[in-house]
Amino acid sequence: MFERDTVSLPILRREGRKRCTRTFCGGCAIATGPTVIDVAAKWNIALIAVAIAFFAAIAHAQDLRVLPVRGNIYVIVGGGGNIVASVGKDGILLVDTGSATMSDKVVRTVQELARQVTASPAPQRSCVGVVQGCLWWNSSGFLATTAAPAAPKPIVGIINTSFDADHAGGNAALARAGRSHIGVAPQEAWIISHESAPPRQGFPSEALPTETYSGPYKKLNYFNGEGVVVWHPPAAHTAGDSMVQFRESEVLAAGDILNMSDYPVIDVDKGGSIQGTIDALNSILDMAVVEHMMEGGTMIIPGHGRIADSADVAYYRDLVTIIRDRVREMMKRGMTLPQIQAARLTRDYDPRFDRNPAWTSSMFIEAIYRSLNPKP
Repeated sequence: MFERDTVSLPILRREGRKRCTRTFCGGCAIATGPTVIDVAAKWNIALIAVAIAFFAAIAHAQDLRVLPVRGNIYVIVGGGGNIVASVGKDGILLVDTGSATMSDKVVRTVQELARQVTASPAPQRSCVGVVQGCLWWNSSGFLATTAAPAAPKPIVGIINTSFDADHAGGNAALARAGRSHIGVAPQEAWIISHESAPPRQGFPSEALPTETYSGPYKKLNYFNGEGVVVWHPPAAHTAGDSMVQFRESEVLAAGDILNMSDYPVIDVDKGGSIQGTIDALNSILDMAVVEHMMEGGTMIIPGHGRIADSADVAYYRDLVTIIRDRVREMMKRGMTLPQIQAARLTRDYDPRFDRNPAWTSSMFIEAIYRSLNPKP
């Protein structure tokens, strides 16, 4: 143990390479031996190496990427839309489940993540010294039993931000892999979505919600030591979107309302709208707490792409608003949809956001046009 009144740091004095044994000598210049800082740095390097190996092992085994966000929250990338997982003593809570074709890999990845997170035994205390004593509650045999890795808890529940195939396609497989305890007998994991979610043709019955909510939000019970609130932004990406806020971890799962890779997908046929999308982005900014100069603070997980903060959301909100205003101005001039699309109103943002052939800038312009001009 390092103590202030006993540690002598071997350091180099100005007049030559001589060892100084004075405790924390202020007149010496450069340390030449191991210090408390050196030891701490080595521990930090070791911890970083362990963390890298931990998440790399999961990702390599499953062809998916697992990234720690903050607190109990992790994000799984590569299974469709981003999958958010709260892993802890109460079990696993998932926000979205990815696509059906990747569901088996997602199940294995979630189970491996839970095993790794829970397999961290408490450090054993040495059975030496007068204060410690060799008492039964700190004996090596007792500690070997009580400090053994806990069994990983199952998937308890699933919250869908939307019922798109890349966000809810894995519902059935992930629910079957989980267990909730509602009533007398254990059941599969519960699934929650907003009641305004569009019809879910093509989904098996076990993939459908076991519970829906109405109104602007739903508060869940404390889960893994923090409050969880599900928010409903009306008429944004679709009519039935949800965002999930983890209050202690300061993490917000935004679903397809926010997309750090593409323009926002506005499904007008399912009740989405450009104004609802802008309002939802403003709601994210209202809920987020910034750390410094609009950066850091609350971590916001988009439906696709990298993790964002308030500055990213503000930039995204502004570009969506600017493009909306450009389209509306041309509509006021009587221009048709093909003419507006030919004007390339998104060209200053296309290098970053027009890289998805499944959702091009032309499709985004059409969605804005239809949202502003709801006539058949």
